[in-house]
Amino acid sequence: MALHSTAVSGAGPAKHPPLGSKGCRGLWEPFTWSLHRVGQLWGHCSLRARLLVRGGGGVWGGGEALISFHPQPDQDEDLPMGCVEPDSEGWPGWEGAPAAAAALEEPCGLVLSTPSRVLRDRETKELGPHLPPRLQQQPWSLLYCTARDGFSLRTLYRRAGPLSSPALLLIRDTDAQAFGAFFATTIHRSNNFYGTGETFLFSFSPELKVFRWTGRNNFFMKGDVDLLMVGGGSGRFGLWLDGDLHHGGSYPCETFNNESLSPRGDFCVQDLEVWGLA
Repeated sequence: MALHSTAVSGAGPAKHPPLGSKGCRGLWEPFTWSLHRVGQLWGHCSLRARLLVRGGGGVWGGGEALISFHPQPDQDEDLPMGCVEPDSEGWPGWEGAPAAAAALEEPCGLVLSTPSRVLRDRETKELGPHLPPRLQQQPWSLLYCTARDGFSLRTLYRRAGPLSSPALLLIRDTDAQAFGAFFATTIHRSNNFYGTGETFLFSFSPELKVFRWTGRNNFFMKGDVDLLMVGGGSGRFGLWLDGDLHHGGSYPCETFNNESLSPRGDFCVQDLEVWGLA
């Protein structure tokens, strides 16, 4: 790296010792070392920096000096000749070497209050980033599960309905296939379809696949005591569950343009969970 100094203004010519001399080293080493560090960060371009030198008389004689340096093509980026890298206590105001760039943050997985019987750890980590950004770091509580509350759609409505929050429906069938749906609204009984465009279906087969709203219709969700339906069009539902939650089915539908979430279309439920925001 070549280092050059040019006097720009001041009272008379600058009377200072050569940059490499012993008498100048104590004043120049912190500055040249800092420039070297900046040069390492921006090594592809030349850097010109101004150093304001104040004071009357002395070795500098006051004024302003223009410092410029350019990495040479045949020169590595070691410290300038005659300079050494200081310790953290070497010079006043030194606060250590520049911090390394922060590592890229890992995507946020689902934050569940208790372990899920449906999703494995890897699956919760993969699903989390697909939630709306405002929900990705929110804690989720288990509102209903068949292992604890029994197989009943009525019980599901009763446990999940009072809490006004988004909901996650997680299912694992007897073929060990995991799938489900996200709703931006509470699961409840309704005579008509309801929900928002944030609703989506997903499956792990075995990799995660997410099926979002196509905009073709608004058949997001509808439920009564005998049937819970998610997505629809042309007489087919993206996901449906019967009143005792033992049986269900999944078929391509216009709402989400989804694949069948379960390999065989119709399925038997092994575990089912509904999660809401704590």
